Amino acid sequence: MQGKQYINGQWVAGGGEPFISRAPATMEELWSGNEASESDTLNAIRSAADAVALWRRRTLADRMEIIQRYTEIIEERRSQFTTAIANETGKPRWDAGGEVGALIGKTANSLAAFQQRTGEEQRALSAATLQITHRPHGVMAVIGPFNFPAHLPNGHIVPALIAGNTVVFKPSPHTPMVAEMMVQAWADAGLPAGVLNLVHGSRAVAEIVIDHDLVAGICFTGGIEAGQAIHRRLAGRPEKILALELGGNNPLVVWEVSDTVAAAKMILRSVYLSSGQRCTCAKRLVLPLGGDGDVILNAVDRLLERVIVAAPDALPEPFMGPLISADAATSVIDAQEELIRAGGESIRRCRRLAESGAFVSPGIVDVTAIPDRQDEEVFGPLLQVIRVEDFSAAIEEANQTRFGLAAGLLSDSQQLWEQFSSEIRAGVVNWNRQTTGASGAAPFGGIGLSGNHRPAGYYAADYCAWPMASLLHPGVLRDAQPIVGLESQEEE
Repeated sequence: MQGKQYINGQWVAGGGEPFISRAPATMEELWSGNEASESDTLNAIRSAADAVALWRRRTLADRMEIIQRYTEIIEERRSQFTTAIANETGKPRWDAGGEVGALIGKTANSLAAFQQRTGEEQRALSAATLQITHRPHGVMAVIGPFNFPAHLPNGHIVPALIAGNTVVFKPSPHTPMVAEMMVQAWADAGLPAGVLNLVHGSRAVAEIVIDHDLVAGICFTGGIEAGQAIHRRLAGRPEKILALELGGNNPLVVWEVSDTVAAAKMILRSVYLSSGQRCTCAKRLVLPLGGDGDVILNAVDRLLERVIVAAPDALPEPFMGPLISADAATSVIDAQEELIRAGGESIRRCRRLAESGAFVSPGIVDVTAIPDRQDEEVFGPLLQVIRVEDFSAAIEEANQTRFGLAAGLLSDSQQLWEQFSSEIRAGVVNWNRQTTGASGAAPFGGIGLSGNHRPAGYYAADYCAWPMASLLHPGVLRDAQPIVGLESQEEE
């Protein structure tokens, strides 16, 4: 790839430090370029600010024509996008292809959300007409993650553009190639200069964008530490809208299931999809003590014997690819060893599948005996198992987290589901479905440390426009209402 920033409709070389994106499966160089310098970043912000008036004055139909064309271009380049995502993230091609499908489907969902949640409305009142309209904020910053480098940033960019905002996009430094392909698709769709700007880099670039007075809102998807840092940075800045979609220490409860093989497959998809690098992946499996729990756990362990972990283009097609980096793989291994030292029982050990590199086999640790379990998100293919005596204890254990993104129940019992859904604390709660299943037509987000409620999915529209409430009385100004406390006086 060309390795450049996109500022005011032009591809320009960055003036900052050089960096490289490598395929985590092979360490092949995929992209090389420079970070944006401070000057580059400021130019991108000013370019977006200068384009606000032009873009917001366009009709919704005009904006949607360009956005629809962008969607068509993604469809035309589906194979290229699938390959790029697979190579740069390490996802198997079937997984990367699913992300491209979500990318394409976002436009229709975002338009429906904009019209339903932030459209225009008029209602007759007794003495006036109430009118509610929505206005764009102006310049929105979109800071993207590595695990869904196209779908998740797109999930903020499209709603922002529909509402009439302009955007400064800073992708993950792990996935600059996919970001450039997305921005090129927007350029080819005819998006006017300045409406979308791309700057590469790490924290320093993000901080310039976040702090700038011309940036009205920040949409961030990523880890809790970075999200908290942004939140602290904006303390005392109520004029800036902030959308935080963070991670989770998600529970999956399995109770009273008759088909243990089906349950094991659902657990596999909940825990190990995308090598455990989805924010909705189940991290804690809550099972009953005794034989019923043993049966489920043994079924999962047997299934993992057959899981293929390999490069995206390997044959037969793998279920799991590498983690995003060798450092990420080391973090998972270290977390496993820490749990074992604390008293956890290793049921299936995560192992590095090469002397160095990002490939890690799936692991399971029973942490029931650990008295004070750390409430942390391990972003990789490591499952913690907790055994409890009864279903109420299972729900209590599931809620033992500062996070609240996703949760799931696998059970044949309607009664247990009703109790679970009533008492569980999470934003995405599924019954007899994998925790990693979410609909683009629904709100997406969590409570607690998982973010500020519903910043993504269908409710992303809420973060892209502000409401204006007006009382209207058309025609000649008349006011026959007396004013209490105003002395009446006849005209001379």
